[in-house]
Amino acid sequence: MTTPENELLPGTRRALLHRIAVAQSEGRAPSLVAAVVRGGETVWTGARTSVDGHAPDADVQYRIGSITKTFTAVLVMRLRDEGLLDLVDPLEKHLPGTGAGEATIAELLAHTGGLAAESPAPWWERTPGSLRPELADVLGDRPLLHPVGRRHHYSNPGYSVLGALVEELRGAPWEDVLRSEVLEPLGLERTSGHPQAPHAGGWAVHPWADVMLPEPTEDLGRMAPAGQLWSTAGDLARFAVFLAKGDDRVLSAASVAEMRTPAAPAEPDDVAAGSAYGLGMQVQYRDGRLLVGHGGSLPGFLASLTISVADDLAAVVLANCTSGPPVSAAAADLVRIVAEAEPRIPEPWRPLPEVDRAVLELAGHWYWGTTPYALRLSVDGGVSLGPLTGVGRRSRFRPNGDGTWTGLDGYFAGELLRAVRRPDGVVDHLDLGSFVFVRQPYDEGASVPGGVDPEGWRGIR
Repeated sequence: MTTPENELLPGTRRALLHRIAVAQSEGRAPSLVAAVVRGGETVWTGARTSVDGHAPDADVQYRIGSITKTFTAVLVMRLRDEGLLDLVDPLEKHLPGTGAGEATIAELLAHTGGLAAESPAPWWERTPGSLRPELADVLGDRPLLHPVGRRHHYSNPGYSVLGALVEELRGAPWEDVLRSEVLEPLGLERTSGHPQAPHAGGWAVHPWADVMLPEPTEDLGRMAPAGQLWSTAGDLARFAVFLAKGDDRVLSAASVAEMRTPAAPAEPDDVAAGSAYGLGMQVQYRDGRLLVGHGGSLPGFLASLTISVADDLAAVVLANCTSGPPVSAAAADLVRIVAEAEPRIPEPWRPLPEVDRAVLELAGHWYWGTTPYALRLSVDGGVSLGPLTGVGRRSRFRPNGDGTWTGLDGYFAGELLRAVRRPDGVVDHLDLGSFVFVRQPYDEGASVPGGVDPEGWRGIR
């Protein structure tokens, strides 16, 4: 159900339908279903199918492959927030004897733990999980292929290990923990480890002929935390709202924002493509906007969940074929179509309910050397500092309650900002991680490091 203020215009709805129709037709997908979320609710769903009269809706399950990893990452972040582990803990501290114990929890989440991309043969996606009953069967004789922490190397076994970590610390199977701690609180009733009717069948489409072959549907066993789940466009739309805004029953807004923050060194090709990886979430800069989420594939299925937090938009695209439609590109296009056709209406400006005069005194222009900066008060009680023009070092700061602030992002993340006052109480300068900001460039009356030439500013003699 959509509210009138969130209802999409007819032209926008037609453009969305056209985009998924092209994806299904050119990608030769037996079926494809999609959803768009705006303002915290599903505002559009659409589907295309090769069978007349049987188009899927947002309640039909598809296998979502590696989007499962984001669910697993949420469970790990919950353990962190409860104090049961720290992201910098080595795996060995909590799950000894794996052979990959020097990798930290954060490195496993970000695929920088040095682990192999796949488990030993036979290919785990098309064979029963019973062939790999133990972690040793998943990791093999040589778990580490790269130095730990040095490069981003996508690893399915890494998420199998994280699932085992969840089981170890919770004392229950991964899927049971997921259901009780994430699926039920968020109302994701149609997300499960095994298919529940109605669900799509998985197909392989011949690359050179319009014929199909059914794909096997295997229980992945130990590899389940990397790709087991089935879900619907409706459930993933609700999950997208959570990943954008948080939900204190599961994870706070700050913790999901941490998941969306790049945490892995990017390969050169990734830098060129504008892509990165956070903690269980993919990050991409596309068409001028920052997109987060995850893609997924298993034999017979393709899936994409894409979110633009700044636009308050998300899109889900699911298809039941092994390859063909570029579902991640389609999901990004659904976000772009709505964002460009119906830009987000900003919240009304409102003045602050109250202001600390000592902080208000700091607002305005400052100079770092000869570069003009501006300090602004924000509605959340913090401040921001950045150059007046052009590019440069800028950051937001949260108040510490003692007249100082700590940087939240950018170059000054984690750095302390404080106002240094003279004996008479007048502000002399701002100190930011030893950088000095003064009211005038090289203010003669302020404590400028190295001092100021006594002859002052001059022209050419």
